[in-house]
Amino acid sequence: MNIPAGWAPPPTAVAGAQVGGVLDPAVPGGPLASAWRRRKLEYQLVNPANRRKLKVIVVGTGLAGAGVGAALGELGYEVECFTYHDAPRRAHSVAAQGGVNAAREGALDNDSLERFVIDTVRGGDFRGREADAFRLGEESMRVIDHLNAIGAPFAREYGGSLATRSFGGVRVSRTFYARGQTGQQMQIASAQALLRQVAAGTVTLRTRHEMLDLVMDGERAGGVVMRNLISGEITAHTAHAVVLCTGGYGNIFYHSTLAKNSNASAVWRAAQHGAHIASPSFIQFHPTALPISSRWQSKTILMSESLRNDGRIWVPATSGDVRAANDIPEEERDYYLERKYPAFGNLTPRDVASRAATEQIRSGHGVGPLHNSVYLDFHDAIARLGKATIAERYGNLFDMYERATTEDPYTVPMRIAPGAHFTMGGLWSDYNMMTSLPGLFVGGECGWGYHGANRLGANSLLSACVDGWFTLPYAVADYVAPLLGTSPLDPDSAPVLEALDRTRNQVKALLGVGGRHGPAYFHRLLGEILYDGCGVIRTRETLQTAITAIHALRERFWTELRVVGTSDRLNQELEHAGRVADYLELAELMCVDALDREESCGAHFRSEHQVEGEAARDDKQWAFASAWQVTAGQLVRHHEPFTFEAVPLETRDYT
Repeated sequence: MNIPAGWAPPPTAVAGAQVGGVLDPAVPGGPLASAWRRRKLEYQLVNPANRRKLKVIVVGTGLAGAGVGAALGELGYEVECFTYHDAPRRAHSVAAQGGVNAAREGALDNDSLERFVIDTVRGGDFRGREADAFRLGEESMRVIDHLNAIGAPFAREYGGSLATRSFGGVRVSRTFYARGQTGQQMQIASAQALLRQVAAGTVTLRTRHEMLDLVMDGERAGGVVMRNLISGEITAHTAHAVVLCTGGYGNIFYHSTLAKNSNASAVWRAAQHGAHIASPSFIQFHPTALPISSRWQSKTILMSESLRNDGRIWVPATSGDVRAANDIPEEERDYYLERKYPAFGNLTPRDVASRAATEQIRSGHGVGPLHNSVYLDFHDAIARLGKATIAERYGNLFDMYERATTEDPYTVPMRIAPGAHFTMGGLWSDYNMMTSLPGLFVGGECGWGYHGANRLGANSLLSACVDGWFTLPYAVADYVAPLLGTSPLDPDSAPVLEALDRTRNQVKALLGVGGRHGPAYFHRLLGEILYDGCGVIRTRETLQTAITAIHALRERFWTELRVVGTSDRLNQELEHAGRVADYLELAELMCVDALDREESCGAHFRSEHQVEGEAARDDKQWAFASAWQVTAGQLVRHHEPFTFEAVPLETRDYT
C-alpha cells in the first residue's frame, strides 16, 4: 500500500473504543487503470470438469445475488441460492427506477472511463477506494451489453441505438434506462438467467428462507443457518464459500424508501463473527422521496432521481408562505439549487440536494400540510416539451405519485423531501470482494465498495451488476480453487451444531420476553431517534443523545417485547422482532462511527465541520475508511488509508 511516511489515524472520539491495525486492500500495484485486467490474469482457474465438485452458497437474489448465482451456475459450480422472497424477481433491486450508468461514450458528449472515475470518486467525496471506481467504470460497458442481451428492454433512440439521460452529480449523459422501470426490468432479466440455471440443475434455489447465522469453520466462513419462513424449520447449509448479497440496511430508520422486509441481519451476523463493518454512518438520504404525511405511515415512497432532469425544485421565497403552489408567482419562488449550484442546478449530487432541502424546511420554507417538503415542478418542462413527451419519459412515475397523493403532477407541483435510502457503509471487503472472514464474500449494497461517502445516482444498479456478473465469479473461483478435493463441513460437525443451537436459542429468547409491545413499536421509536440524531445533519450533541437513547430502547426491547404466535409456522412478528433486535445494535455502531469521524464528507454532515454551509473534509486526519470490529462488546476501529492517483484530492464544487 502507498501510505505516506509517518501517517497514523487519529485516536477515536468514542470512550472505550480502540484503534486497530491497517487493513490491506489487496489492490495490484501499478497503474490503476489496468489493475483489474492484471488481477484477473493472476486469479487461479478451476478446470471446467472440476467445478461441479466445489459448492458456493449465495444469499440474496437481487441484481448482485442473481448475477453471481447465475454466472457460477453457468460456469458449472454447485450453487445453493437463498431468498426470503417467494420468487427471485421480487428482490428489492426492482425499486431502482431511474437508470444504470455506463461509460460508453454513446451520447457524443465527451464522456470517458476517466470522466466516470472522476465523477464517482468526487461524488463519493474522496472516501472510497479509487481502484474500485476504475473497475466499476471498466466493467460498466459490459454490463449494458450483457443485460441488453439477456432481455432488459433499454430505451432506444429513433435510429435504434440505446438512449441515455443525465443523473445527479454528472454533466454528461451516461445513464441507460428502461423508462421508469429500469431496476425492475434488469431484475427480471437477471432472475430469469438464474432460473435458467435452476432448470439446468446447477443452482438449487430455496425461496422463503431467511439467514439467521453464519457457520464458522475455524476462522473461515463455512456455511449459513436458515429459517424456513413458512414452516419455521431451522436448517444449516455448508459450502466451500459463502457470498452475501442481502442489500442495504436503510430500513433501520423505519421510514425509508426500502421495502419493509429489507434488513441488516445477515450483515450484522457476519459482524458478530468478526467481519469488519466499514463506514456504517454513511447513509444516503434520497432528495426525491415523498414526505411523511402522517404518523401511521409505514414507509416513504421513492420518486426516481431521473425526475430532476426536467423538474425544477423550489420553495416559497418567504418563510411561512402557505399559499397553494400555483398561487405563488414566479418572482416569489426560490429555485435554491439553481441559485446555489448553477453549474449543476437541480442535478447536484444527492447529499448536496438533500442537505439543501433540509435547510429550507428547517428555516420555515417547507411546503405541504406538515411543512416538511419542497416542490418539484414540471410546469416549465411541459410548456417547453409538451405533456406527451413528459408522459413518455416519466408517465409511470407520475401515475404512482397521483395514486399515493391524489394530486395530479401534470398540473400541481410534486412535493418531495429527503428520505433514508441507500447505505454506502456495509461489510468491508478487499479488492477481491472478500471480507475480513476468509471464505465470506460480499456483493451489492450490503458491501461498502465504490461509493465513498455518497452514491451518485444510477451507480447502484451498476455496482450490483458489476459485483454479481463480472467480479465475484472470478474472485470466488480463485478462492475455492485450492479447496478442490476437500468437502464442506459435515452436517453433524461441531461448528454446524453450535450454529444451530445459537439460532434456536435466539428465537426462543425473542418469543420468551413476554412484554406488551410488538416489534414495530420499538422499530418506529428507533427510527425517530436516528432521524433526529444521525440523520441528514448530525452534531456531537445529537449523536451522544442518540447513543444514550438507543441504549435505553434496547433495554426496553428485551423486557417489553411481545411476539405473538410460535416459531413452527409463518410468523412475521417473529421475523420483524429478530430484525429489530439487530437494528438496535447496528444503530449504536452507526452513531459511534458518526461521532468518531470528526469531519464532514458527502452524506456524513457534522454541523461542527462546515465552511459556508458546505461539508468540510479533513483529508490530513480522515482520508481513510473506518472498519469497525465488534467483539465481546469491544469496538475496534481498523482503517484502510486512501491515496488518490487519477483524481487529485480537492474540495467538491458544484457551483
